[in-house]
Amino acid sequence: MVTSGLNVLDMSTAVSVEDRVRARVRARGIDPLREPSAVRSLVDEVLAELIVDEDIEGAATAAFHAIAGFGPLQPYLDDPQVEELWINAPGRVFVARGGRSELTTVVLEAAEVRDLVERMLRVSGRRLDLSSPFVDAMLPDGSRLHVVIPDITREHWAINIRRFVVRARHVGDLAEIGVLSAKAAEFLDACVLAGLNVVVAGGTQSGKTTFLTALLGSVPATERIITCEEVFELRLDHPDHVALQTRAPSLEGTGAVPLRRLVTEALRMRPTRLVVGEVRQAEALDLLIAMNSGMPAMATLHANSAREAVTKLCTLPLLAGANIDASFVIPTVAGCIDIVVHLGMEAAGRRVREISAVTGRAESGVIEMSPLFCDVDGVLTRRDGFPPHRDRFASAGIDVTALLAGRAS
Repeated sequence: MVTSGLNVLDMSTAVSVEDRVRARVRARGIDPLREPSAVRSLVDEVLAELIVDEDIEGAATAAFHAIAGFGPLQPYLDDPQVEELWINAPGRVFVARGGRSELTTVVLEAAEVRDLVERMLRVSGRRLDLSSPFVDAMLPDGSRLHVVIPDITREHWAINIRRFVVRARHVGDLAEIGVLSAKAAEFLDACVLAGLNVVVAGGTQSGKTTFLTALLGSVPATERIITCEEVFELRLDHPDHVALQTRAPSLEGTGAVPLRRLVTEALRMRPTRLVVGEVRQAEALDLLIAMNSGMPAMATLHANSAREAVTKLCTLPLLAGANIDASFVIPTVAGCIDIVVHLGMEAAGRRVREISAVTGRAESGVIEMSPLFCDVDGVLTRRDGFPPHRDRFASAGIDVTALLAGRAS
C-alpha cells in the first residue's frame, strides 16, 4: 500500500482507488506489469466514479505506481537522472545521480521489500530462495536487478537496480556528450566496420555496457549479431540480432545454462559478429577460440587499464582446466585481440581514458601494445600508435592512415 508523499485525505483516496483498481485487475485477468496501459485505464475509470473534494492527481499516480509499477520506488525509476537505486535496509533506500549517491526519504517495511522483489522477478521467471540466495534479472524497462538475501547478508535484503540512462545508439552519440572525442569515435566506428576484435574495459559503473551498445550500432545491417549475457542488458537496434542469456539451475540442480555454453551454441547460429556481454571466468577461452577462428567479436570486462585488461584475458582462460596453460593463451590473446578501450568514472562523468592496439607480438610472456589515444589533462589525445590489420580497413574502404592523421580534440 502506498502512503509516501500523501496527506491524510490523499492517502484515504489512494487506498480507495488502489483497492478498487486491484479488484478490477483480478476480475478482468490483467497482468499489471505487462499491461500498464490497461491499469491506467482502470485508474481513470475508478476516478471517474469517485466524488472527492481534494486534488486526486497525486492519489491516482500513487495507486498506479502501487499496482502497475514498483510502489514508492517508481518515481525514482521514472527519473531520467537516476543511474542506480539500492536498498540496504527497509529504511535505507539510496539512489545515484551523476555518480553521486544520496539517501532518499522512502521508508519501507520489510514485507514491502520482499513484496517488491517478488513482483520484479515475476516477469523474469527467475527465483530467489534459501537454496539460491542471489539473483540477477532484467526489469520490464531494461534495468538490471540484483538481490541478495540473508543469511548471505547479515539481516536485510540487499537490492540493486542498475538503470541505463544513456541510450546511445552509435559511438558518435557518446562523442556528443563528451565520453570521447569525435576523432576517436570515428576511428572506433572504422574498427567495427573493418571487423576488428574490440574489448571494452573499465571499473564498475564506468559505462562499459552502454559503450559496447554504442559500438554495436556501427555493425552493418547485413551482418548477424549473436549476444551472450548473464542477464539481458544490451539493447540493440539491429535488424538481425539474437540475444541469449544464462539460466540458473532448477530446484533439482539441473537445467543450468552457463555463459560458456551460450558461446558454444552461438557459434552454431551462423553469426557474423559474436558479443559476450561481460567476460568474468573461463568463457574467456571460448571467446578467444571463436576470435581465433576468424569470427569478429566484442566483449567487456573489469580492468583498471588497457594493459590490465590484456593481462586479465591471459589469466581467465586458465580457469578452464589444467590442460590450458600460458604458452597457449598468451600468443592467442596477442593474435586475437585488436583494440582495447578503457573507460573511467570521473567527477565530470564517464570518459574514455585510453584506446590501445594489440600489435600481435609477444615477448617473454608480455604482449606488446601500441597506444592510439590517451587522456592528457582531460583531453583524449592521439598518440603515435597504429592499429593492426590495415588490409581489413582497406577491404572496408577505409584509409586508416588518413583517418588517424592529426590530433583528436
